[in-house]
Amino acid sequence: MTIDHASATFDVVAELLAELVGDAEVLGIEITPDTTFHEDLQLESIDLVTFASILSEHFGADVNLAEHLAEKDLDDVIGLTVGDIARFVGERTCPR
Repeated sequence: MTIDHASATFDVVAELLAELVGDAEVLGIEITPDTTFHEDLQLESIDLVTFASILSEHFGADVNLAEHLAEKDLDDVIGLTVGDIARFVGERTCPR
């Protein structure tokens, strides 16, 4: 994955996430690659399911976040960052 693709992917993921949570900056949160879903954004598992659907609609069926998360331990899901999701999406959407 190129740096440009990674950066563009993060930007789109962050934009889609901002639509889900509302204006994070109003809440005093800047969405960065290190922003966590659970601790920083206070998102619950149902929010991740919703976000998985949003990502799949935007990027296509190859971006199946729900399936990806099903392979992870609970602690890994709780510690999930926006950067983790952007990398996952980038790997699935990178031109070959």
